Amino acid sequence: MEKQLLFKNMAKAEADVKELYDRYETMKRLASQDDIKLENIPDDVDCPELRALVTKHNKLSYRLGILKRAIDEENSKPKMAKTSFDPESFTSIQTALTQVCTIALREAYPDISVEQTVQPSGKPEYGDYQFNAAMQVAKELKNRGINTNPAEVAKAIVRKLKATRIIEKVATVGGFINIWLAQPFCQNLVMEIVTEGVKPPKLLKRQRVLVDFSSPNVAKQMHVGHLRSTIIGDSIARLFEFLGHEVLRINHVGDWGTQFGMLIAHLQDKFPNYVNELPPIEDLQMFYKESKTRFDSDEEFKKRAYDCVVRLQGHEKDYIKGWQLICDVSRKEFQKIYDQLGISLVERGESFYQSRMESVVKFLRENEHLEMDDGRLIMFGLEKGQIPFTIVKSDGGFTYDTSDMAALRQRIEEEKCDRIIYVVDNGQSGHFRVLFSCAEKCNILDPSKVRTDFVGFGVVLGEDKKKFKTRSGDTVKLQDLLDEGLKRAENTLNSKGRDEVLTPEEFEKAKKAVAFGCIKYADLCNNRMNDYVFSFDKMLDDKGNTAVYMLYMMTRIKSIAANSNVTPAQLAEAAKTEKIPVKHPKEWKLVKTLLRFNDELSKIVDDLCLHHLCEYLYDIATAFSEFYNACYCIERDAKDGQIVKVNMDRLLLCEATARVMEKCFWIIGLTPVSKM
Repeated sequence: MEKQLLFKNMAKAEADVKELYDRYETMKRLASQDDIKLENIPDDVDCPELRALVTKHNKLSYRLGILKRAIDEENSKPKMAKTSFDPESFTSIQTALTQVCTIALREAYPDISVEQTVQPSGKPEYGDYQFNAAMQVAKELKNRGINTNPAEVAKAIVRKLKATRIIEKVATVGGFINIWLAQPFCQNLVMEIVTEGVKPPKLLKRQRVLVDFSSPNVAKQMHVGHLRSTIIGDSIARLFEFLGHEVLRINHVGDWGTQFGMLIAHLQDKFPNYVNELPPIEDLQMFYKESKTRFDSDEEFKKRAYDCVVRLQGHEKDYIKGWQLICDVSRKEFQKIYDQLGISLVERGESFYQSRMESVVKFLRENEHLEMDDGRLIMFGLEKGQIPFTIVKSDGGFTYDTSDMAALRQRIEEEKCDRIIYVVDNGQSGHFRVLFSCAEKCNILDPSKVRTDFVGFGVVLGEDKKKFKTRSGDTVKLQDLLDEGLKRAENTLNSKGRDEVLTPEEFEKAKKAVAFGCIKYADLCNNRMNDYVFSFDKMLDDKGNTAVYMLYMMTRIKSIAANSNVTPAQLAEAAKTEKIPVKHPKEWKLVKTLLRFNDELSKIVDDLCLHHLCEYLYDIATAFSEFYNACYCIERDAKDGQIVKVNMDRLLLCEATARVMEKCFWIIGLTPVSKM
């Protein structure tokens, strides 16, 4: 009976609309306004009756849409059941609340398409979270001729909200929907952190993710320009590994090209017996400079260098041997830096793609994607006005464009990657935009199946706000920077008397944690798109959003249980009966902050900006500090300082805080220390 009534009402609405439309056409002719559209009457049209008809038409159209949607829902109830909130599939507070509110929004206004995410509230008196879609909905309704206001819309949405264990209460203030979380639900979530550890959100699909980062050139020392790619890329790889994806960490090394011809020619002259006896070329940077000087000044040497390139690319045994020697020396130098920073990578040089470059050129030729231009073979992407890729040079050689196209093809077709992330400085954005455009044009890349991300970043500046260089104007070597960091960290720890209270082993661990942690954190806590000023003084500050402060806060938290003489076993036993405390406002604030963890990760997965995680870490540290100052974990006698009472529930909250911070540390590559 209900369905028949719906069909009857819909038929009447359709008849009304047809009648109105016929009258509208008549009125439009009378008004002699050929450009009048049903949904957009110009302000200069003076025809009140026409406007009234159009408004009535829009209202009926809206009603008609509601009726059609109601019938669709009636015919597909099993499908609708899947959209309801399921506590068993809970991944995060923000996601769950957004899901609940979106369902209510669609039920209240089924013909309105508005997407809005629930956001944390700025003030406790306005709840813990807010849903602000009412403004957009009211605006959309007004455009359709439906007179309402955000406050009425908000109340209509709230009336459709389903009861759920995650929400304690809801209230509206104007167009804002304020949401208070259910404390028992949150207590259980935080207790799971204590008993089961920090777990990632549940994956909808496990992906194969390739992160291309660091990318130094063989025969050249890594410099400060490689710092950001290495640090950012490692953290992105760690994030996806924690989330459960299969991650390929690729170091796309420049190990092929003209420079190797000149290096091999110089090797032949300086160490003619290099094939049988390992040459002492530890200082590869000096060796490179010597060969480059000869290449630029000696025409005969230059000819020999080009000949060496041809022989190398022809895979002649002695030339391959010389090339391998040079690569091995570079590889050892790179690895020293990666070991210090705790970076793991799989090297895949440009040489790996040599045969694949030949294959991709053949593919592009056969599919007529290449054009001849002054002896070169070039390719244009999908976007007009883009600079084309040079696929084959006039001398028949390949370019970076060729190797990057071959690499992308290999990663999609051979590696079967679902997502490919390039961590490269902002100056390369144009190159990668053309790469993705060309790859899509020739059907190597299908964006609907494979996501590609260009993760650009700004340059490192000195304290004079100019590009970071040595006093002599040279680029700062990365190893020199790390050595300076160790020296500064040691001085800082000594100035605070840590050398007197820490054992030599503890001091060495603290020094490395501070030195490398401050370099990483100073990079990651800035929005990667911006340039940032490199300053050891700011990095080593123990106040504010710095690595030193974070390391200190972690050490402080971990020491609380030790100072109370509570063992890990006793803490685990207490977790069986105690509840996470939420009565004090500072306890509740810390609990809510900890439960933002998965939401912060979801944000980074989308925009690949690690500064969100650093800001979140600082929020945790601030919330914990407020909690610790207001809520006693250990109560002592005022006279003799003896422990009177240990609040096990608050110790459990300390443990949960430490675990979340430790996981954040791991993702951004910080190493916590037991003493500092």
